[in-house]
Amino acid sequence: MGSIEGFDTVSVVSADGGLVAEFVPQANMLCHSLTHRGVQLLHTGRGVRAYAEQGKTMGIPLLHPWANRLAEPAYEAAGRRVRLPEAAGRFGTDPHGLPIHGALPGLLRWEVDAGGDGSATLSARLDYTGGVPLELFPFPHELRLEVRAGEDRLELITTLRPVGEDPVPVSFGYHPYLCVPGTPRSGWEVSLGGSECLVTDERMIPTGAREPLAERHFTLGDQDWDDGLAALDAPPVFTAAAAGRSLAVQFGEGYAFAQVYAPSGQDLICFEPMTAPTNALIDGRDLHVVASGEEYRAAFSIAVSDN
Repeated sequence: MGSIEGFDTVSVVSADGGLVAEFVPQANMLCHSLTHRGVQLLHTGRGVRAYAEQGKTMGIPLLHPWANRLAEPAYEAAGRRVRLPEAAGRFGTDPHGLPIHGALPGLLRWEVDAGGDGSATLSARLDYTGGVPLELFPFPHELRLEVRAGEDRLELITTLRPVGEDPVPVSFGYHPYLCVPGTPRSGWEVSLGGSECLVTDERMIPTGAREPLAERHFTLGDQDWDDGLAALDAPPVFTAAAAGRSLAVQFGEGYAFAQVYAPSGQDLICFEPMTAPTNALIDGRDLHVVASGEEYRAAFSIAVSDN
């Protein structure tokens, strides 16, 4: 087991040693590093501690119990009305003051059950049954994460199971901050695995309307993206490629929506697998609810190829 910025880390390594992913169990199982043949593929932002304590996203973070924004600090889902407490020390807010990205990562502490420390697989569990996180999302459950490292592919499989008799709404997602190494974003060739864009208001909250996606294949240049996508391909594959290297995010079961995030002026792009669209806890659109005794499974992978 290693460490970074005072946090213990655990690694998975492909059998050939070429792909290495490092995770931080005490910061919501953040994947803070993903290297292929020694080359970093992730944007590391302001670091692990800023992520854990302030929600300053980087690497491959899990956004739980909701991904992206809520239109207000209250919601009604699965038969419960919830009023969020004060944000400080509990969750982040966006420039409009809206709750964003769920509980602060330092509040979500995982236990590694098996693997890691250089093996090609890892299994970990999050007990979401008490403390501050339950104030934000009063639906006791557990999450399990299975990680598999192949020669050129990292796969993450997340399973949600209710604990007790109450059903649990599902609104999590991941936010992989990818970088095509050695090449500025102006030359990245992007392909999107969806055909519809979610229309949003001035706060980036979906209105319920959709419109055709104008471009699915383009050079990124200095475009600014923060868009929700629907009507995904089967299977949905999102790619960024340049200088003979391609990074591809493929969604498997459980992810019917995507968010594409590429702020202008920054050499990064996120293809975010989402179990529900932004604000689903409030508007209920396409929100899955898992009954006691059942489970919700969602999988995605990140593949790298060098030509």
